[in-house]
Amino acid sequence: MARNRKSQSGAVRFVPALKAFLLCLLIGGSAVGYVLQKNKIYELGRQIRDKETLLARLEWDNKVRANQLAHLQLPNKLAERVKEQKLGLGLPQPGQMIWLPEPRAEQQTNQTAQLFVLGK
Repeated sequence: MARNRKSQSGAVRFVPALKAFLLCLLIGGSAVGYVLQKNKIYELGRQIRDKETLLARLEWDNKVRANQLAHLQLPNKLAERVKEQKLGLGLPQPGQMIWLPEPRAEQQTNQTAQLFVLGK
């Protein structure tokens, strides 16, 4: 004989509601997690773009400063600065120079290849 709903326990009536609640919780949690991950990816992408822009600007500044340094190290520019600052520097006189002879490379007397003997 079929039972009616009045004779069922409260736990049996509660199970479908619990299943629906857990399913909604799972779907809602997945949606929230998806949105959080998308926001994190967007934020990281923006940070990468900002860092790349900063890197490009710093590389350009570095190139400009390297050109300025190269320009300041030109011999005629250095001579001008020495004259402006009245440092009294100039080319050395011939008597102030010491010439060192270039050492000759020693030539090998035996032109054959080196032979090595392995000992026992």
